[in-house]
Amino acid sequence: MKPLAEEAVEQYIQNKVDLRHRAVAKTVDEVQKIIQRLTNEISNKDSRFQAISNSGIHNENMKDQPALLAKWSALLQGKSPFHPSIQVLTPGQFLITVPLLGLSGYKEGQVRHWRYYTTHGAKLLSPVRDPEELQQWLEVEQFSKSLQQWHEADVNIEGDLVPAKVLAVFRELVEKAVVSLNLTERVSILEGFSSVVHVAVETSDVQVEVELVPAIEIPTCWPRKIKWPRCFKRWPSQEKVQCVKSFGFDLLASSNYHWYLSFARAEHILMQGLDEDGGCRMMCFRVMRQMKEDVWCAGNKPVLTAFHLQMVLFWTCEKYPRSKDWSCFRKGFLRMVRKLHKCVSQHFLKHYFIKGTNLLKYANTNDLDMVAGKLAVFLENPTLPLD
Repeated sequence: MKPLAEEAVEQYIQNKVDLRHRAVAKTVDEVQKIIQRLTNEISNKDSRFQAISNSGIHNENMKDQPALLAKWSALLQGKSPFHPSIQVLTPGQFLITVPLLGLSGYKEGQVRHWRYYTTHGAKLLSPVRDPEELQQWLEVEQFSKSLQQWHEADVNIEGDLVPAKVLAVFRELVEKAVVSLNLTERVSILEGFSSVVHVAVETSDVQVEVELVPAIEIPTCWPRKIKWPRCFKRWPSQEKVQCVKSFGFDLLASSNYHWYLSFARAEHILMQGLDEDGGCRMMCFRVMRQMKEDVWCAGNKPVLTAFHLQMVLFWTCEKYPRSKDWSCFRKGFLRMVRKLHKCVSQHFLKHYFIKGTNLLKYANTNDLDMVAGKLAVFLENPTLPLD
């Protein structure tokens, strides 16, 4: 164990952080190729589902806007081997969004009395629960253009696009594609209590658990209820804010009734050019992620993922917006760790775009307390494991 001296940090980055990055990049590449084959086969069987691409842009609406597409390409040029379609939660746990096609011209719905159903279409007499801030219902009429297939009973109940039914169709397509492509030795469907589609993918080095999530990409539109940025905040810049919001958001089919708002492109853009002022924000994030995986919160399905750390990074950047706040690695890193410790100890981490949402609401409190204890020990004596 070595203290946070410059030499020790450089050694840790070379021996641990960079090594992890290369290994994960290799795994991402292998998994992406397999999922591309799967989704190509699925798309040939059902045109509502599109194969994932290398660009991270799928929606035909965005492709029809050359300026927006060019801006996206410029943002990603030489920046990162990953893109928003593939989120690396941990080295063995990925989330991949599969774009849905044939729905365009989105407009936000009006307030209405929502209906709940079983997956077979039977109405439930009483509401199951109200949607949370990150959730919403979706009607096919909210799109000015829609393929006839989205009006069919396999995904639609009385005008509502029901995520559970979309997932049921998608799951069946995945199962058939695995068999038809002779991928049964590389890909296996994981059974669970939810309808979300989880698969285990065998790469040359490791097995990765992948959550495949159908997603409606809604570019160039920002949800009215998302009041971001907050007033009088100096980070990110107004130029970056407009860029972020110009790429819109996604709606994910990841629960029975409600579609989940996702801001993967927005988050990805915020991460790009993070240290154009010469700061150490990204270095702090990468070292914190490595420490989480090595020491604070290890395992295949940890209570904290890279997504949680990314939220901590954004909140810390907003609180400390000046270049000089990020000129010293030790100060910047410990500042982020203290923020993480506070969130984990209080079992409360706000979503960066929807501040009323607690991302730790359903996390195991015992696991969170164990992580908080390890973080407290580290803060008492900040050292890096170099062995």
